[in-house]
Amino acid sequence: MATPSTDKKNVEVFDTEEDQAVSLAKYTANLSNQFCKERGAFSVVLSGGSLINSLRKLLEPPYIDSIEWSKWHVFWLDERVVPKDHEDSNYKLANDGFLSKVPILPGNVYAINDKLSAEGAADDYEACLKNLVNRNVIALSEASGFPKFDLMLLGMGPDGHVASLFPGHPLLQENEKWVTFIKDSPKPPPERITFTFPVINSSTYIALVITGAGEAGAVQTALGKSKNSVKLPVQMVSPEGKLTWFLDKDAASKL
Repeated sequence: MATPSTDKKNVEVFDTEEDQAVSLAKYTANLSNQFCKERGAFSVVLSGGSLINSLRKLLEPPYIDSIEWSKWHVFWLDERVVPKDHEDSNYKLANDGFLSKVPILPGNVYAINDKLSAEGAADDYEACLKNLVNRNVIALSEASGFPKFDLMLLGMGPDGHVASLFPGHPLLQENEKWVTFIKDSPKPPPERITFTFPVINSSTYIALVITGAGEAGAVQTALGKSKNSVKLPVQMVSPEGKLTWFLDKDAASKL
């Protein structure tokens, strides 16, 4: 299956979701080793949806024992403004399926303050990031002046949204804030906080992990010869470093 690849963008298609998960674990572990050696820390941004299940191979040998988990610092690309134990919480999803099963230091897991309003939570999370940049836990992009995360693990919705940045929404154009909020999400729950595109695109590495036929249309628009002239949010993902698409066969079925 021919897929476009460039120096800054790589597209990988896997026969099964299992093969995709195996490859994603190797990719993540290799980057963890690289940044732990280079920086003494590894800043990882998680998203919700099916991504956490796609990381399951990191919970198995050899990775569970070889990764320097104590040097991981974990953040969220976006979060629903709900209590941490709520079914809609991305924190709960990640904690139940991944974080509670690896020895990451609790102080290195940066969840939003769920006692605040959407606007308050966004401002608080941005202040947290600025403090960590000042302490060199997160790098700063010399090119953009925005935080430069080592690895962002992104999913995508059937409508091509990433984070809580939805098609046609004014927040797609936000270019000053690091973290912002949305109160009218077209997908429930309506109130969320989200990283902005300047932060997403300052990353060193981004993995777009997409599984299933439901996303095939948006993948086709983003990568294939679709006649759709509307630019999807996922097409705005363009990191300073390298972008890798991890697609299973179903997600890539229209390419």
